[in-house]
Amino acid sequence: MSPDAVANAGERMTASHPVPPATRDSAAPERSGGPGEPSDRLSRVRAGAASRIGRALLATLGLKLVVATLGSAAPGWLRVIDSVGTIVIAVGLGYLLFRLLVTLQRRLLWRVRRKLVLSYLLIGFVPILLVGSFFLLSGTLLILTVSSSLVQRGLDEIVEDATTLAAMTAVDLEDTTGPRDLSAVLVRRLQGTERRYPGASIALVGRAGVPTPAPIDAMAGEWDHVPGPPSSPGWLARSGGGMLITEVAGRRSIVARGAQRVRWQDRVYVVVVDLPLSDGVVARLQEDSGTVLIDVGGSTSGGEGVVGNTLVADEARVSLSPPAGPMETAGGLPWVSFLDLLDWSTGEHRRGALSFQVRPSVLYGLLVRSGEFNLAGVLVVTLVLIAVMFLTIEAVALVMGFALAKSITGAVHELFTGTERVQRGDLSHRIKVDTQDQLGELAASFNAMTESIGGLLEQAQEKRRLEEELRIARDIQMSLLPDAPASMPGLEISAVCRPAREVGGDYYDFIRLGEGRLGVLVADVSGKGTSAAFYMAELKGLMLSLGQIYQSPKRLLMEANRILATSLDNRTFITMIYAVVDLEERTVTYVRAGHTPLIYLPANGHPPKTRVLIPDGLVVGLQLDGIEERFADLLEERTLPIAPGDLFVLFTDGITEAMNEEFDLFGEERFGRLLEEHGHLPSDALRDRILTDVEVFVGDADQHDDMTVVLLRIDDSPSGPDTDATRP
Repeated sequence: MSPDAVANAGERMTASHPVPPATRDSAAPERSGGPGEPSDRLSRVRAGAASRIGRALLATLGLKLVVATLGSAAPGWLRVIDSVGTIVIAVGLGYLLFRLLVTLQRRLLWRVRRKLVLSYLLIGFVPILLVGSFFLLSGTLLILTVSSSLVQRGLDEIVEDATTLAAMTAVDLEDTTGPRDLSAVLVRRLQGTERRYPGASIALVGRAGVPTPAPIDAMAGEWDHVPGPPSSPGWLARSGGGMLITEVAGRRSIVARGAQRVRWQDRVYVVVVDLPLSDGVVARLQEDSGTVLIDVGGSTSGGEGVVGNTLVADEARVSLSPPAGPMETAGGLPWVSFLDLLDWSTGEHRRGALSFQVRPSVLYGLLVRSGEFNLAGVLVVTLVLIAVMFLTIEAVALVMGFALAKSITGAVHELFTGTERVQRGDLSHRIKVDTQDQLGELAASFNAMTESIGGLLEQAQEKRRLEEELRIARDIQMSLLPDAPASMPGLEISAVCRPAREVGGDYYDFIRLGEGRLGVLVADVSGKGTSAAFYMAELKGLMLSLGQIYQSPKRLLMEANRILATSLDNRTFITMIYAVVDLEERTVTYVRAGHTPLIYLPANGHPPKTRVLIPDGLVVGLQLDGIEERFADLLEERTLPIAPGDLFVLFTDGITEAMNEEFDLFGEERFGRLLEEHGHLPSDALRDRILTDVEVFVGDADQHDDMTVVLLRIDDSPSGPDTDATRP
C-alpha cells in the first residue's frame, strides 16, 4: 500500500460518515420485508409511471386501445400513428427490461456467495450445455448429411444401372441380323431387369424421332409412364442418362433413364432404357439409406409438346408413397437432398429437390450392423453408462462447489467486517485465522496491515512534508532565474530551464558589464531539494556582485571559488561556465569550471561544423588542502574572435545525459549534429527544436535532471577591431 493511498484512507477514517445499520450488521444491503415495504413498492410504481418513458408508454397504450375500439373505422393516419406506437412500446419495454436486469443484478449479486454460485454455474453447467448442444447439432447434421449421401448414391446407382443396361443392350444388338433378333434381344434384357426394377422399359428409336425400319414391336416393357418411347435427342453424343419427371394422364412418375447410341445395318439408332422408381425400388432405396422418401420436385421446363419427351412444367412434384411397415414417417427428421433432373430434349440438368425423413435409430443400426453381433446395442449401453457416470461426477462437483463457495464467502464476510471497523478508525480489530490456506494467509495479511497502517500514515505525512519542501525549492529555483533573456543590440539571446520532477540545481543568469559587454553564466549545483536551491541563491548574489568587480572571467571564478569553498558543505560543489561577450572588441572570453563544454558553430562553415570548446578547470567549492592554488593553476581562460552569425551554446548535462527507456544517452555527438542541421533557425525556434528532439529521444522515460540551454547568436553590428583574425 502506497503512502498516498494510506493518507487518503486516513482522511476517510477521520471523516465522520455513519455506516448504515444494514451494512454494519450483515454483508449484504438487502432488507427483510417489513410493514412499509408494499408502500415503498407502490411509490416506486408511481414514480415509474410519472417518468418520461412511463408517460410515453401509457399514452401509446391508450392510443392503441382507441385504434382497437374503432377497428376498421379508424382513419389511415391514425393507423400510421398506431404502427409508430408499436415501435415505441417495443423500445420502452426493452428499456424497462434493461433497467430490471440492472436492478436484479444489484440486488441479487451483491453477495459474494451468489456471485460465486453463478460463476460456478457459468463455468461448469453452461459449457456442458453448450458442448452438449454442439454435439447434438453436429450429430444431427452428420446424420442428415450421411442419409442424404446414401440417398444420392442410391439414385446414382439406379441411373448407372439404366445406362449400363442400355450399353449392354447396344452391344447385343450389334450382333443381330434381322428385326426378329432385335425384339428378342430387348425382351431378353428386360426379363433380367424386371425383377429388380418393375415397370422397366427398353426401346430402340431412330435419330430424328421417326420409327425405326425394324418391326413396330422393337421395344419391350410397358412404357405406361410415358405416351410412348422417347425420341432420340440431338445432344446425345454416345451415351448419357439421368433422372426425369414424367406425366401421363395426370399421373407423375420419377424415372431413371439411360441411353446408348448403336449402329445397326449402317444406320444409327439409340437404345433407351427407363427404370421407373416404383414402390419396390423406393422401398429398397429407403432400406439401404435408413430414410422415408416423401416426394421429388424441381424445375423441368422446356420439354412439353415434343414427341417422346414428357417432362412436365415448372415446379412439378412427384409423391413417393412409402410402403407400410416399420419405416413410417413418425419421429423422423425432415431433410432435403438436391439432385439433378435431366431435360431430355436439351440435355440440360436442372436443380431438383428430394424431400425425405431420416430415422436416426434405423440409420444407426444400418451403419453399425455386423452380422449376429449387436454392436449397436453395445454402443448404446456404453453411452448410457458414460452419461450416468458423467452426471454423477457433475453432481458431486456441484455439491463440492457450493461447499467451497460457502467457505470462501465466510472468509470474505470476515474481511468485509474488518474493513468496516478499520474504516471507522478501529485499528485494533483483528480477524480470526481458522484455516491454513490462502484465505487464512489473507486474513493474517489483513491483521499485519492494520498493525502497520499507523506507521504508513506517518510516512504519508512525512511524504507530504517533503513534497511541500520540494515545491518551495522549485519556487525558489524558478524565482532565481531571469524573467526574460537579456536584450542587447547585436546579440540574439534565447534561454530556457526546464526543471525535473525532483528539484535540481541548474542556474543561468546574465550580468551586464557595461556598454557592449555581457556576462553569461550557466551553473549546476550538485544535489537536489531545498539545499541546492539555497546554494543557487547564494551563487546568484555572489556572481552579480563579483561580476561588477572583476572584468576577467578567470579572476571572477577564482574569487568565487575562494568564497564558496568556505560556505558549501563538504558534499556539495558547483560546476559552471562563464563567458563574456564584448561586441566592441568582437570577442568572447570564457572559462569552464568542471562544467559541460561550450559548443561553437561558426557562421562561415560550409557545411556547418560545430566545435566543442573544453578549456581546463576544476569544479567550484571543493574543500581540500591546497585546492585554491590548484584551482587557479588549472583554470584556463580563452578568447575567441566572433563574427556575425556565430552561434554559442551553453548547456547543462541534463541535455546530453537525457536517457531513454533503453538507457541510451542523448550525447554530445547527437547534440552537435542537431545544431549543425538546424543552426540556421532563429534562436527561439532552435531552442524549441532542441527541447523537442530531446523529448522525442527520451520517450516515456522519466526526466532525471534539469535541462538548461542558453543560445547566443552574434547579429550584424558596426565592426569593431579586426574580425578576420585567426580563430583558435
